[in-house]
Amino acid sequence: MDTTALEFSLPNAAAEPDPFSIADLSPEIRFAVLFFQRDHYCTNCREQVQAVADRVDAFRARGAEPVSVVPEPLDRVEQWQAEYDLPYPLLADEDAAVGDAYDQPVRFGLLGSVSDFLGRMPQIVVLDRSGGEGDPEVVYTYSSNSTFDRPSIDELLATLDDLAADGETTSTDG
Repeated sequence: MDTTALEFSLPNAAAEPDPFSIADLSPEIRFAVLFFQRDHYCTNCREQVQAVADRVDAFRARGAEPVSVVPEPLDRVEQWQAEYDLPYPLLADEDAAVGDAYDQPVRFGLLGSVSDFLGRMPQIVVLDRSGGEGDPEVVYTYSSNSTFDRPSIDELLATLDDLAADGETTSTDG
């Protein structure tokens, strides 16, 4: 499996920089934690971005920057920012190209690929930027089976602790 992370640039409705790219993160940030959301209307996604915001300091204490990626146009993502005032990047992936590049799960085959509401499932991808040379590496993925299937913030923080301690690549499918 190729674990090299895809570089991308997306519009950012929240914390700088805008546009956002992994390469623009501070060198002190070892991990980028990408939260691929289902869509603008997903209640569980909205709860997750707020839970991450409540614990953003715990992520940053571990040298990690949370980043939410929503497969929607910028104006819809800006509505989330206006409502939740998130202190971390909130990206608009209007055509879901970045979600697709990171293999965000889509259910119901062709029908699911046409309608994010029916098919796109949440996913979490952790990138390790500590290699210094070259691109960041995908070191953890959690691919959900439903909008309810997500690791808790405490589980993610423990995963970051484990990754920092041993650097092993892990993958979990819900």
